[in-house]
Amino acid sequence: MELADWGGFFAASAGAAAGLTGLIIVAMSVNIGTIIGIPGMTSRAGATIATLVLAVVASITALVPGQPLPLYGVEVLVFGAVAAVFAGESTVRVIAASPRGSRGTGVLKSTVVIAQVLPYLVGALLLVTDDASGLGWIAGGIVLVFIGSVLNAWVLLVEILR
Repeated sequence: MELADWGGFFAASAGAAAGLTGLIIVAMSVNIGTIIGIPGMTSRAGATIATLVLAVVASITALVPGQPLPLYGVEVLVFGAVAAVFAGESTVRVIAASPRGSRGTGVLKSTVVIAQVLPYLVGALLLVTDDASGLGWIAGGIVLVFIGSVLNAWVLLVEILR
């Protein structure tokens, strides 16, 4: 399995991720006052943008012609590590902002963003060792980012106003 075999998937993913990134940014701009007023919400929105940027970068860099799998793995690993920092910071803030009796909700919200980044890191490490199965892991991460981003777009547009 070659990186070029995944071209259609990564081209579609790049466009979808870019569109979702725009939706999240618009959602934030419409409700910025409310978002800033909710503890942990800004870091949650930031982590969402970071995972979407990771999806865009992973998709676009996969389209570089003739790129060897290990080099692509390094690229995804670097950007995945940056997204993991945002996910970790969001986790700490969301759990800290959760009321004592409902810390489980904060942990669940945090698990969603961490679960989006982990497949990229696993996939990147596999690709660095020239194991093409890492492409499937990255594809799984992209799908999880889409699901998580749509959920967060809903929260940023509707749920925070309730």
